[in-house]
Amino acid sequence: MGAQLRIYRRRMRSVKATKKITKAMELISASRIVKAQQKVAASSPYANELTRAVSAVASLSSTNHPLTTASANPKRAAVLIITADRGMAGAYSNAAIKEGDQLIALLQSRGLEVNPYLVGRKGINFYKFRNRKITASWSGFSDNPTYAKAKEVSDALISAFIADAQTDANGVDELHIIYTEFKSMITQTPDAKRMLPLEVVESTGPAVILPMYEFEPNAGEVLNALLPRYIQARVFNAMLQSAASEHAARRRAMKSATDNADELIKSLTRLANAARQAEITQEISEIVGGADALASASAGSE
Repeated sequence: MGAQLRIYRRRMRSVKATKKITKAMELISASRIVKAQQKVAASSPYANELTRAVSAVASLSSTNHPLTTASANPKRAAVLIITADRGMAGAYSNAAIKEGDQLIALLQSRGLEVNPYLVGRKGINFYKFRNRKITASWSGFSDNPTYAKAKEVSDALISAFIADAQTDANGVDELHIIYTEFKSMITQTPDAKRMLPLEVVESTGPAVILPMYEFEPNAGEVLNALLPRYIQARVFNAMLQSAASEHAARRRAMKSATDNADELIKSLTRLANAARQAEITQEISEIVGGADALASASAGSE
C-alpha cells in the first residue's frame, strides 16, 4: 500500500508542476491580448478607409485595370493561410486550415489550380506532413507581426498576380486570404476573403447621391499607387487579427488546462488520502493482531 501512495504523490507533484506552466502561459497570453487588440484597433480604420478609396476608384471609373478586372478564363488562384507558429492554442490553427481546405475545394471545383501561401509553422508543418504543395511560406512572427513582414508577404502575392497565369507557373488570376477574425475575448472565427480582383465592398441605396470624383493624373495611375498599399494594409490587418485571436485562444486553452489540473489534483488527493487511510488501518490491524498473538503465547506458557 505504501508503494501506491508514493505513486499518487509523484503524480500530484507532476500535475502541480504542469499547472504552474499552464498558469504562467495563461497570464502571458492575457497580458499580450491587450497590446494585440490595440494594434488591431489602430490598423483597422486605415485598412477600411483604404479599401473604400480603392473601391471608389474601381467602381466609379471606366479604367480596366489588371488588378481589378477579373480574367475571362481564370486558371490559377493564390490562397494565403495564416496560422500560429506555436501550439497550445486549442483549435485556432486547425480551424484556419480547415477553412482553407474548404476554400481550396471550392476553387478546385471551379477548375482552378491553387497555389498555397502559408504563414505560421502550424500550417507549414501540416502541409509538409501531408506532402502538399507549398508555393511560399513565412514563420516566426505569427504572435507579433510587423508591417515589414506583411509587406514581404503582400509583395510576393502582388508579383504572382501581376505575372501571366497562362505562361508562368507562379502566376495567378485571383488572390484569397484565410485569417481568424478577432471579435471578442471569447469569439474568434476563421474568415475567407477575396482580395483581388477587387470586390466592391460598399453598396449604395437608392437615396444615396454618388459624389463626383476626379482622378489626377488619371484613374489608372491612382490605382497603381493605391492597390499595393491596399494589399499590404489588408494583409497586415489580417495578421494582427490572427495574432489577437491566437493569444485569446491560447489564454482560453491554458485556463482550461489549469482548471483540469486543479480537478486532477483534487482527485489524486482523495485517492492518496484513501490509500493513506487504508495503510493506517492495515498497520493498526497488524499491531492488534501482533498483540493478540503475544497475549495468547503468554497465556499458553503459563
